[in-house]
Amino acid sequence: MHTNETTKEFTDECNKVLNAVSDALYAIGGKWKLMIIIAMARGNNRFTELQKQVKGISARVLSSELKELELNGFIIKKVTNGYPVTIEYQLLSYSHTLEEIVGAMTRWGMQHREKIRSERSTSGSAQG
Repeated sequence: MHTNETTKEFTDECNKVLNAVSDALYAIGGKWKLMIIIAMARGNNRFTELQKQVKGISARVLSSELKELELNGFIIKKVTNGYPVTIEYQLLSYSHTLEEIVGAMTRWGMQHREKIRSERSTSGSAQG
């Protein structure tokens, strides 16, 4: 019976972790959301600025991602009446909760890029 209890505890813990990661990926997952937030944190607040800064994103996808980021409380869309009407996106304070994740992903991404580069140069010289 002890084994079943241990298995159940492990399963409950596993489900708890999987659910939490699933929730995080729902809110910030995909190819673009964090990149948009990073670009906004560096002063790119207008749609065209974001589209130029976030390489490869289409206008349709950017529009959709901005709506999702707004729904999840990371950004707000500000419309200024006048001529012409200006639309800017601003980060909300909740977006700062992602700083630790972005930092960890940045460090890991640089480390991974270096690992791949190093493996390619090693395998390239071994074959040559």
